[in-house]
Amino acid sequence: NEQNYHFQVLSILLDKLGFDFGKGLVHFSYGMVELPEGKMKSREGTVVDADDLVIDMISTAKETSQERGKLEGITDDEANNIARIVGLGALKYFILKVDPKKNMTFNPKESIDLNGNTGPFIQYTYARTQSVLRKAAEQGIAVSGDLSTHINLSVKEEGLVQMIADYPVIVKQAGDEYNPALIANYVYELVKEYNQFYHDHQILKEENKDLKLFRLILSDEVAKIIKSGMSLLGIEVPERM
Repeated sequence: NEQNYHFQVLSILLDKLGFDFGKGLVHFSYGMVELPEGKMKSREGTVVDADDLVIDMISTAKETSQERGKLEGITDDEANNIARIVGLGALKYFILKVDPKKNMTFNPKESIDLNGNTGPFIQYTYARTQSVLRKAAEQGIAVSGDLSTHINLSVKEEGLVQMIADYPVIVKQAGDEYNPALIANYVYELVKEYNQFYHDHQILKEENKDLKLFRLILSDEVAKIIKSGMSLLGIEVPERM
C-alpha cells in the first residue's frame, strides 16, 4: 500500500497518453506485513528472506507433527510431503485470511497452530473427513445415491447445508472485491461448523441407515468445498495428517 500514490499517477498518465486501459487499471494494493518484533527494514537488516521463511515453516510443521506423534506409520517421503503441505499452507493462509488492505503481523508460531483460524486447522479437518470416508468405504458403504426416506435434520445439519449452498456466492464476491480473505474466512467458518457437527453427532455409528448416508454425503460435500476453497488460495490439503 506504500505504492498506492504511484499507481494512481500511473493510471492517470496512461489515460492522458491515450491508452484505453488507463482508467480501468486496478492496483491490487496490499497492506504491509510485519513480524512480531516489528516492521521489516532493509537498512537495519531486519528483512526476512521469503525462501528462509518457507524452509522454517516446513521445518516447524514437521517438528510439530512429530511431537504430536502424527507421522507414525508413514514413510519419510510421505512425512516430508505432509510437512511441506502444512508448512506452506500455514504461511499462505495466515496472510490471506486478512483483508488485503489492512496491515498485519505475521506470527510463525500462531500460524502453525492446529486450533483456531489457521491453515493447519482447516487442513486437519479435511484429513478428518477423508478418514471418515475411507472407513465408510472399508465398510462397503457407497457415499452416493438418493435417500430412501424423509429424514429430520438437526439445526447443525441444516446450517451446514445452508453454508454449502453459500459457497458460489462467496467465491463471486471475493472475485468482485479482489478479496481472497472472504474465501479464507468462509472456509474457516464452514470447518468450525463441521467440527461441532462431528463432535455432536454419530456418523458411522449412526443406526439409521438413511441418516448415516446423509451425514456421509454431508461430510463429502464439506470436504469438496474445503479442497476447492483452499485451492483457490493456492493451498493444498493432505489426505492424512
